[in-house]
Amino acid sequence: MRRIIMALILTGIATASVSAQSMGTSYKTALGVKVWDGAGITLKHFTDASKAFEFIGYFYREGARITGLYEIHGPISGAPGLKWYIGPGAHVGFYDKKYGDKAFAGIDGVLGLDLKVKNAPLNFSIDWQPSFEFGDNRGFVGSWGGLGIRYTF
Repeated sequence: MRRIIMALILTGIATASVSAQSMGTSYKTALGVKVWDGAGITLKHFTDASKAFEFIGYFYREGARITGLYEIHGPISGAPGLKWYIGPGAHVGFYDKKYGDKAFAGIDGVLGLDLKVKNAPLNFSIDWQPSFEFGDNRGFVGSWGGLGIRYTF
């Protein structure tokens, strides 16, 4: 699985052209990985300077989870390229037999920091993503989130 994720990232890096914007302290779109208790593929796209959508496909030992987030970003003064973000979202989780062998839906929140590295097409983020899952034996989960490493273009 890790080889597939790395191959996707390297393919994206090899085929994408580095624009002047991706070398500054802001970016429009970024693709990469998000690590947590498992690993995920993350795509983040800004609709304007302060609003973005992030889509994450997590793969971990209990199953898989697909998440969509709407994020509102704000600058941190004195730190070019560093922004805080917060927002709502939703997910669908697919779990193995140990966790009910079912699919569940839920709502998410996100709170984090996002750093665009100046003069490099790199973005790092760290966040906390609490969620509430609907269904039998489901409920609040406060352990989601992770470290994102992305290529910007």
